[in-house]
Amino acid sequence: MTTRESTIVLRVLEQRGPWPFISRRLHQRADGALRVWQSRHQRKGLGLLEPLEIRPLRVLFRLGLWMPGELNWWIGTVFALGSFLFALGSVLALLPAPVPWLPANPVFFAGSIPFTIAAYLQLFQAANASDPATGAKPRRPILLGWRLRDIGWLSCALQFVGTLLFNVNTFDGMHADLPWWRQDVAIWLPDFLGSVLFLASGQLAFAETCHAWWAWRPRSLAWWVTFTNLLGCIAFMTSAILAYVPRAPLPAIVAVLSVVFTLLGAIGFFAGSVLMLPEASAAREARN
Repeated sequence: MTTRESTIVLRVLEQRGPWPFISRRLHQRADGALRVWQSRHQRKGLGLLEPLEIRPLRVLFRLGLWMPGELNWWIGTVFALGSFLFALGSVLALLPAPVPWLPANPVFFAGSIPFTIAAYLQLFQAANASDPATGAKPRRPILLGWRLRDIGWLSCALQFVGTLLFNVNTFDGMHADLPWWRQDVAIWLPDFLGSVLFLASGQLAFAETCHAWWAWRPRSLAWWVTFTNLLGCIAFMTSAILAYVPRAPLPAIVAVLSVVFTLLGAIGFFAGSVLMLPEASAAREARN
């Protein structure tokens, strides 16, 4: 939308979203034309059409395999890398005998780094999204931003802070032979708090897509992206709860279940991350 067009928005005819947020608006301009605004679509540069209405999913996947010029592609790819490393670390931790040349804990820490990078790229994208009313973008790049009323920005911000806590958790996890209370303070507590933030972030992202706290929209690609991520967040939260270390030893099955849920969380995040690639290709198609 040009600068001149942005000045002729007359009024908001309809607005929807999970209270207290607004994620969808219908504007009417002075010339009578209607303009639909959706928070996630504007933040990620998506068109108004559902990606699956543009091309079949298999075609969008093929087109999205290599798009290094697209920020959405980098976000999805780097998240997928972090998810893969978390899944690999989980598998290594579940093996009957450790692999001497590939211990699980350093793999978890390595996986937390791509998570943080991708989460920051997503936050940067949200901070620099165009204004919902005028369509104008910030004149200068904003590194973090502060948009507490913006459901998309808030979701990205919570996730970014959660990844920083996972950095701490997985780094401290590489130090063996800690007493139980130090394991809880240095390893479990950052894991638990990071998982809480991930769960809140995942619910906000899902609600932003649904324009409600819950909706069933299986024909929407964005719905599948945020839904699989939300399932991953629930699994990570379950894993964190089970990872608490009390003074008296727990049955070994509890630790095993904690790792299993970490694996399930990584699979959920990997699925959502990979689905971002056809979404990125659809965004490029919408601009061309």
